[in-house]
Amino acid sequence: MSFLKESPIVRYAYGVAGALLLGGTAFSIATGPVGAQVAQNSPSAMAPRPGAPMSFADLAARLQPAVVNISTKQRITVKQQADPFEEFFRRFGGQGGVAPGEGAQPQPRTRETGSLGSGFIVSPDGYIVTNNHLIQGESGTGTVDSVTVIMTDRKEYPARIIGRDQASDLALLKIDGANLPYVNWGDSTRARVGDWVVAIGNPYGLGGSVTAGIISALHRGITGAGAYDRYIQTDAAINMGNSGGPMFDLNGNVIGINSALISPTGASVGIGLAIPAELAQPVIETLRKGQRPSRGYLGVGLQPLDENIAASLGLPKDMGEIVRSVQPNEPAARAGIQQGDVIVRVAGQQVNPDQTVSYLIANTQVGTRVPVDIIRDGRRQTITVVVGQRPTEEALAKTIGGGANDGTSDSGTPTGPATKALGLSLQALSSQLAQALSLPPGTRGVVITAVDPSSDASDKGLRRGDVIISINRALVTTPAQVSAAVAAARAANRTSVLLLVKRGTAPEAFIGVDIAPR
Repeated sequence: MSFLKESPIVRYAYGVAGALLLGGTAFSIATGPVGAQVAQNSPSAMAPRPGAPMSFADLAARLQPAVVNISTKQRITVKQQADPFEEFFRRFGGQGGVAPGEGAQPQPRTRETGSLGSGFIVSPDGYIVTNNHLIQGESGTGTVDSVTVIMTDRKEYPARIIGRDQASDLALLKIDGANLPYVNWGDSTRARVGDWVVAIGNPYGLGGSVTAGIISALHRGITGAGAYDRYIQTDAAINMGNSGGPMFDLNGNVIGINSALISPTGASVGIGLAIPAELAQPVIETLRKGQRPSRGYLGVGLQPLDENIAASLGLPKDMGEIVRSVQPNEPAARAGIQQGDVIVRVAGQQVNPDQTVSYLIANTQVGTRVPVDIIRDGRRQTITVVVGQRPTEEALAKTIGGGANDGTSDSGTPTGPATKALGLSLQALSSQLAQALSLPPGTRGVVITAVDPSSDASDKGLRRGDVIISINRALVTTPAQVSAAVAAARAANRTSVLLLVKRGTAPEAFIGVDIAPR
């Protein structure tokens, strides 16, 4: 995995109402005897795919009344842009330098924004499940000002937000009603790749749209981290506005909540993603009780053990996760887990892309003593951790911090003893450089001053200004130490080294970089 690697374009399946235009598409309808003959005699014209139901009509008619459209509204403050002409007159406006209106404070402006999505009723008294991102405020912290639920008969209800959970992207709403149509949860653990599924929702604000397809994959990860990065993938058409809508099995039970799609254009390309019912139902039941979901927590930042990192450590890929950071005074730190440890098993279960550390720990009861198998410096050992309570997403964001990648890169012609092997020019990190690079106080390492554009380091996304903190878990503060670490790796017949890199205020990240041939 490259440093800050570009990931697939993942879009939440919600949007605003608008016309759907089939631009640039030509089609014709056969007429006369030839067209009639094709329609009547071609065995493939009307025949369903082998094993497919003859029709989904009865299922759709039964389920559609319980699927609702959700409309939200929020008024936000618009940041005022300085008027260049007003600024000109303020500076040069007449004798005495006083511009017309100078001293008057600009009045804040607001605009109304909103979203359209889907949801489904899970009780006759009006509890409704949807996605959190539909009702979350535009700032990402609060909620929208109002939520309106629209039934299939176009009747509208104001909705209250009972609870929401950012980590799982789920929310529970309530409308006042009785004897409302509702649907039941299904068992997503029994779902298999190839099973038929039906999605109902509100794509592009059209309302009441039914699509069908099969389950394309289970436990599909799209971010590589997090307890809820385990989606059901389907080729049933999921578009903007389907967010929060249900995915049904052929018994009419909800086995997933449609939440996102992978698409370069924003339209369905046959890769829709749904939160499995096995993960969603416990969260919804907790919200219904007015409680916050309880999840296990270690207090570590993790990276998948991809091919490059695994090669630098001499380990098989995709069989574990490397610890890139440890939060002080949290369960992992108290148990003795260190940065650079590779976690391979949790409570006896293998860590892999289908069972991440985050997933295994989040689903462990808080306070449980859990054996965690790690590999440190090539040796395997077991550490017992007392699982803690995961903080809120807002608290985590404040604790961990973050930084932005502006997408730029700097390259040059590296020179110096350490650079032929890695394609990097390096120098010791001074306090002045650390301040200029917006690094946290106390950061130590060597700073990259140039990157060979033809090097593997360039391919992995390293750039001028990045700071190498360690190589193969050994701290480095001078280019000479980098050269020594590369020489040691070569002596051990390694073809790559593991760098721990810091960029500005962003979290540290491990990167496996190939060593250039002599």
